[in-house]
Amino acid sequence: MKALLSITVSLCLGACMGPAAAAQTPTIHVNVHLVNVFVNVSDAHGAPVAGLSKDNFQLSEDDRPQDIAVFERQTDLPLNIVLAIDTSGSVRKDSRVELDAAHRFLHSFLRPIDQLDLMEFSDNVREITGFTNNLGRIDRGLNSIRGGAATALYSAIYLAAQNLAPRSGRKVLVLISDGSNTVQGTTYNMALDEAVRGEAIVYSIIDVPIAASAGRDLAGEHAMIILAQETGGRYFYADSSSLDEIFNQVSQDLRTQYLLGYYPKNSTPGGGFRSISVHLRDVPPGSDYSVRNRTGYYPTAGR
Repeated sequence: MKALLSITVSLCLGACMGPAAAAQTPTIHVNVHLVNVFVNVSDAHGAPVAGLSKDNFQLSEDDRPQDIAVFERQTDLPLNIVLAIDTSGSVRKDSRVELDAAHRFLHSFLRPIDQLDLMEFSDNVREITGFTNNLGRIDRGLNSIRGGAATALYSAIYLAAQNLAPRSGRKVLVLISDGSNTVQGTTYNMALDEAVRGEAIVYSIIDVPIAASAGRDLAGEHAMIILAQETGGRYFYADSSSLDEIFNQVSQDLRTQYLLGYYPKNSTPGGGFRSISVHLRDVPPGSDYSVRNRTGYYPTAGR
């Protein structure tokens, strides 16, 4: 979500010459876009840390300190979620368990202000519902999932991020896959770049049917981990018995976020990637807290 601050600057060229001259003074409008950063703080056991104040946070862009203009705890902003489920042959044996767990999660989690877009991917990517909060429609979509042989993982990430990009509020991609990508066309770098540009927070649920299997795609698993870390999300290793608990952790994460908003100052000129870092200060001695947030953004035109 981006807000826009309009600043009017009056310039006097030479000495100010009274009302008549002032009336002819040129006016410059400078648009400064608000950058929103959703932050999760957890303790050494992974439990959410609530009750922090604005003064507990330090925020920088490209190593330049920024003033926090907006601060909210446990934000009630709407959630826009894409649930993208791998239905390829390599994860088919877990598909029924995944769908049942997703059903329970969505029925307990979605609020009237939230919207879900359901996707499946195998040989290609299929959008099943489009954004909706109609649970009956979502259930029918889950029951219509059919699957295929190959895995268009990177295309799914790319298209999900494109769908999220124009939405207002928080944008979340919940991705269930074993990490394999066997369909050519979209690269991992393209998918990651689109997720960052779309400001999607990615939760990677890595399906590992056999933990010690020599056939595991470790590079693909690593790609899903990096995707989550770069966007401020989390990653989980899942089996059929842990999915409900993982969905519960995703739910807690999204319900205990802090929102930090700032108007960039002293920014690097141009439209290249700008890094964001968030640190804590003045927390109790010995606190072993960790902070998660997106690592940066690409400025839009005019920023």
